[in-house]
Order: sequence, then structure tokens, then C-alpha cells
Amino acid sequence: MTSAERPANHGESSHGLRGDYGRMRPDYTVDQDHAAYEADEHDRWRRLYRRQIELVPGRACAEYEASLATLDYAAGIPRFEVVNRQLDAATGWRLVAVPGLVPDLVFFEHLAGRRFPVTRWIREEHEFDYIVEPDVFHDFFGHVPMLFDPVFADYMEAYGKGGLKAAGLGSLKWLARLYWYTVEFGLIRSSAGLRVYGAGILSSPSEIDHAVRGPRSRRVAFDLVRVMRSLYRIDAFQETYFVIESFDQLFEATRPDFAPLYRELAALPELPANAALPEDRLVA
Repeated sequence: MTSAERPANHGESSHGLRGDYGRMRPDYTVDQDHAAYEADEHDRWRRLYRRQIELVPGRACAEYEASLATLDYAAGIPRFEVVNRQLDAATGWRLVAVPGLVPDLVFFEHLAGRRFPVTRWIREEHEFDYIVEPDVFHDFFGHVPMLFDPVFADYMEAYGKGGLKAAGLGSLKWLARLYWYTVEFGLIRSSAGLRVYGAGILSSPSEIDHAVRGPRSRRVAFDLVRVMRSLYRIDAFQETYFVIESFDQLFEATRPDFAPLYRELAALPELPANAALPEDRLVA
């Protein structure tokens, strides 16, 4: 792997890459090799699943809950090919196994083709409560249910296509912030109150309450420019969350060509993760 091909995200950790990259295909996919999972790995999955499923009611958005109810994978690490039959029928998406983090362009190409990369390995026991980079539990429990929602599924495809364009314009940092504050740590306002749709929150045992109910969290109405100017934390709970009114709002806000927006952002200062602006509209 050359430096240009080396896997990265915009919240990298300092440790080396996890996963076996020796058997990957040119598009970074690998076989899931479900038979290779050990009994203790399935047990770890079951315990993670049991803990997190109890935190979903009253915290996750209705779309996520409805999808998760059709994905009964409490018994062990799921087989991707089984999930793909359901997912393809629902939204035309499918899961592809990857060894771990993948390069930006590879990630965008998969999303643009309605393929979601899922890490094949599961965290070690000492990482049960916290893991630095995504494992199969984070990717599956956090991301996959939302791919069953047609509007959100279209947003993810559009994000992938936008990422390919942003890479050519040298604008990845702004798009990375959009992904972080929506797909990973997004909140949505519903008739029942604030709910979570971000995978980073949904797969976390402690941030899920902090995000929705925590007294120290700043929950700000979604504004595209505000989001893309905002730095974020990778080593602690988020200090600011952005709240959308609907997935249609998110899709419509990100539908236009971003090239003029990138030029605007280049002239604006970045905002710290805990920024509080006078024009912020706070959401209770």
C-alpha cells in the first residue's frame, strides 16, 4: 500500500491499523468468512447486542427502531449475505466485508454504488466498553438499520458521490465533518422528542443518554455551513450535536452542488467543537 492508498478517516487514532489487509481485493473487500469467528467472539457480540438493544427504546429514531425489529441478530455475528437479501429488497443496498478502515476514495466509491463497507472483525474483550475504530458491531448495529430507510439510503448514496467530487476539489475535511455530525452523531426531532439516528451514538452504551438528555450537551438546529465549519472530538463525548427536522431536510440540504459552498467555507474560520454562536438555534 502506498501512502496515497493507506486507509484513513478524519478522526484517526495513533495506533496501527487493525485487520488483515493481505487478502483484500482491489476494492478493499474481503470474504466475511463467517465460519472463522470463534465462540467467544459470538458470545461477545451477544453481550454487546443485549446491552445496546435495551438502550434503543425512547432514544433511537422510529425509522431505526422499525428496521432493527426486523433484524433479529441477538444469537451471534450476522451473516452479511442473509442481511443483503433483506437490504437489497428494501433499498437496493448491500453490505461488503472489509478488513478495517479503507481509503476515502474507496469508501466513497462503495457508497456511491450503494455498498456499505462493514469491518469483519469484532473488538477484543478489553475494548468491550470503548473502541477507537469501527468494528463489526459498530458498523452493523449502528449503521445497517438506517440503510433500510429509503430517504436515508438515498442520502448515503449522494454522500458517496459528493465525496468523490470533493476529493478532486481538495475539500474532504468539510465533507468529513458533515458525515461525522450526521451519519455518526446526528439527532432528529420527532413528535415524541429528540431521537438519535447517528451510528456512533446508537452503538455507544453511554453517549446515547448524553446526546439526548445530557445537561452538558449543546443541541443545535442543523445548518449546513455551521456543521461544515465545526471541528469535532474523537476521544470524548461530543460537545455539540446537530438536530435535523426530517431526513428529507437532510437530503434536500445536501442535494445542491457543493463546489460554491466549498469556496465559501475556505474564506470562513473553523469553529471549535464547543463553539457557541449567537445565531445558534438551540433545541431542547
